[in-house]
Amino acid sequence: MVGVTYSIGDIAERIGARVDGDPDARVTGLGTLETARPGELSHLSSRAYRRYLRGTLATAVILRAEDAADCPAHSLITDNPYLAFARATALFVDSNVGSAGIHPSASIADDVSVGADVRIGANAVIGAGAVIGDGVSIGPNCVVGMHCRIGAGSRIDANVSVYARVRMGARCRIHSGSVLGGEGFGYVPDERGQLVAIGQIGGVVLGDDVRIGAATTIDRGAIGDTRIGDGVKIDNQVQIGHNCVIGDHTVICGCVGIVGSTTIGRHCVLAGGVGIGGAAPIVIADRVVVSGMTHVSASIDSPGVYSGGILHGPTRMWKRNALRFGELDRLARRVAALERILAPGQGQNDKS
Repeated sequence: MVGVTYSIGDIAERIGARVDGDPDARVTGLGTLETARPGELSHLSSRAYRRYLRGTLATAVILRAEDAADCPAHSLITDNPYLAFARATALFVDSNVGSAGIHPSASIADDVSVGADVRIGANAVIGAGAVIGDGVSIGPNCVVGMHCRIGAGSRIDANVSVYARVRMGARCRIHSGSVLGGEGFGYVPDERGQLVAIGQIGGVVLGDDVRIGAATTIDRGAIGDTRIGDGVKIDNQVQIGHNCVIGDHTVICGCVGIVGSTTIGRHCVLAGGVGIGGAAPIVIADRVVVSGMTHVSASIDSPGVYSGGILHGPTRMWKRNALRFGELDRLARRVAALERILAPGQGQNDKS
């Protein structure tokens, strides 16, 4: 945000920190401990970066009390520096989307309900029966289909397609290139083996404060709705199939693929590249973390961290191990046979 300036006392009050230093000192931007210049605010949230603390040129640093003695700058002390820094970044984000108004080139159906202080960009199209809440911003070249509802304060960036019957809560953010409510991927073979499409007549429902990254797709339900809970944060290039249910405040990282009819609990984390799909609809419990590149093929009914990706290694070693994968069943059978042969002898040795 150009030209913005805050006193560190003001920032401390907004993020819930205590000032050790001059509360009237001012900052105009953000920086890392290593690269910050005078006038910038930084933070120490990980021990891995503590080596940069003594030499930082930042005017102020958000950190824990035990690190304040080694800080050459004004300190903003808190128990959770990363959360406090996240809150501080909101003060410096340039969220200006221009003044309210409707561009002359926008096409809006006659019966669309448009709230106060709405911005609709060039070449946007709003279908019949849509309801646009107060303070909504719809970027250039967006399409909002018939009977959609866009909640107050939501922002849809350029080139987003929102199909018919999508309902969006308040303060949502949809980044460019995303598609909400596209047709779900459902087919059944007929008597001749030709694929017959299953009609997709449901919608998509987003809760409040949902964030959807660029080029992400969320399919509409086949009959009922695909549902995304309050506070869900979805990264770029994610595919969510028809009739999925994503619980409140779950995080879905980039390139995740979720097959239709999957249910994800609340406060879960799906790391990058996770794939979810199996023979039956999968249900994942609340507070489950799935590590990157893991394939979830069955339901998970207990909180915890789950992994299934194969770690990298030197190519020659990987190729040798890959060739051995096909021998694992035979080796397991040989080991079992040897154990049966050795078991009596082991039993006698145990008794002696």
